[in-house]
Amino acid sequence: MLFLVLGRGKTGRVIADVAHQHGHSVRVLGEEENRNAMALTAPFLASFDTVIDFTTPEAAVSNMRACLANGARMVVGTTGWYDHLDDMRSLAARRGAGFLYGANFSIGVQTLYRLARELAVAVPHYRFKIIETHHAEKKDAPSGTALSLRQVVQTANPSLDVPIESKREGDVAGVHILEARSEDEVIELKHEAHSRRAFAEGAVRAAEWIAGKTGVWDFSEIASQL
Repeated sequence: MLFLVLGRGKTGRVIADVAHQHGHSVRVLGEEENRNAMALTAPFLASFDTVIDFTTPEAAVSNMRACLANGARMVVGTTGWYDHLDDMRSLAARRGAGFLYGANFSIGVQTLYRLARELAVAVPHYRFKIIETHHAEKKDAPSGTALSLRQVVQTANPSLDVPIESKREGDVAGVHILEARSEDEVIELKHEAHSRRAFAEGAVRAAEWIAGKTGVWDFSEIASQL
């Protein structure tokens, strides 16, 4: 397959490496080459099986509009743009595109969501809190993963209030802790990414999965199929 990776950041570079290891060809397009999605024309996009976006929230919105309007297959791992989600889902449906998005493409994080759901039901009277830490260059806070984690917990137990504490420091790939506390004990679920490869592996598998498909999916809906 031939993939187009949008974004020359740290995660984008790892995604390109992993895609090559999976036997795919890759074209990487930096934001400086694609201002306001100007490079994403219909003839250009037609040659790619899947477009993978790991850019910035602002760039991702322009990229999604261009790709989905042209019926492309697209995997979006950028976060911080979800106030546009309904519009993007609608655009993908109207244009017959394939659109797969997610706050976190790590299989381990998907497992964290499942365990968090069970914990919210098991100890409904505990006080819940999320602490997330990412590298200093990350634009959005709280992280998309933290927001998704809170949504999982509150969907399982709507009575829970779940504050999020965000930290931005160094080159941390990503740490998420769900804390459930009573007067007498603390339970913690923790996921720590040691590198960006876990995200990249999931994104490449997602790109393989969506190639040739039409529809809209959250990564959590299809992660078990990869």
